[in-house]
Amino acid sequence: MNFPMSGKPKGLVLYIRIAACCAAFTLVACLESSPAHALSQIQREELPSPVTPPTDSDSSAPGSTVPMPDPVGTPSTSQPAAPAAAEPDSPSDGSSNRPRVDPEAPLPEVVYDLAKLPEPVRRMHDLIIEACRTGDIEKLRPLIGKGDSMTQLSLTDIDGDAIAFLKGLSGDPDGQEILAILEEVLSAGYVHVDAGTPQELYVWPYFFALPLDKLDAKQRVELFKIVTAGDFDDMKQFGAYIFYRVGITPAGQWTFFVAGD
Repeated sequence: MNFPMSGKPKGLVLYIRIAACCAAFTLVACLESSPAHALSQIQREELPSPVTPPTDSDSSAPGSTVPMPDPVGTPSTSQPAAPAAAEPDSPSDGSSNRPRVDPEAPLPEVVYDLAKLPEPVRRMHDLIIEACRTGDIEKLRPLIGKGDSMTQLSLTDIDGDAIAFLKGLSGDPDGQEILAILEEVLSAGYVHVDAGTPQELYVWPYFFALPLDKLDAKQRVELFKIVTAGDFDDMKQFGAYIFYRVGITPAGQWTFFVAGD
C-alpha cells in the first residue's frame, strides 16, 4: 500500500513536538530544584558557628553574678579600710587608796579621838579591831564582804578567796601577823580626806597624808610601831608612806586595806 508523502511530515513534526515538550519539562524540573538546593547550601555556609559560653566569670554580663567577699586577710578593694579606732586614754589614777601627799598644801589635821568619827565609821573601826584581837582571821570575812562592795585587799586584782589571800600576805600560816598589822594601823591617828565629796574617807594611819620629812619626833615613834627604820628610809626616797592603810567611808563601808604605791 502506498501512503502519500504528505503524511510523513505530519508524524515527524508531532514526534519532534512531543520530544521538545519532554525536554522542556525536564529542564523546568531541573531549574526548579537546583536553586532551592543551592540556597540551602548558602544559608548553611553563611550561618555563624555556634558560640560556646566562656567559663571565665570575669567575661560574664554585668550584674549576672553576685560579688564574692575578699579572702580572709586580704584588704577589700571596694572601699578604703576604715582607720583603726584610737584607744581611749587611760584615766588618770585618782584612786582613793593612793598616798595623798602635797608638800605645798597645809598639813591635814591628825585626829586620835574616835568619838569624832561618824557612828557608822566608828562601828566598823571597832568591829575590825575586835576581829583582829580574836586571832581568828576568819572573823574578818563578814566585814570584808563580797562582790562589788568587797574590801579592796590589793592594788591589783586577786584570785581566789579573800581570806586565803590575806593569809598569803602573812608571815605565819594562820594570818595572825597580818591581823597584828591591821590592828596596829587602826590604833594610830587618822585623817579625814575629801570631805564633802563622793570620795570622802577616813584613813588610817595619818601618815597616808603627811610628808614624811615633816614628821616630828613623836610622830616618828608612832610610825616605827608600824614599820622599821629601814622601811622608813625606803619610803623617804619614794616620798610617801606606802605601807598598809585602811579606808572607811562615812557610811561605814570598809573600802580598802592595801600596801604599796
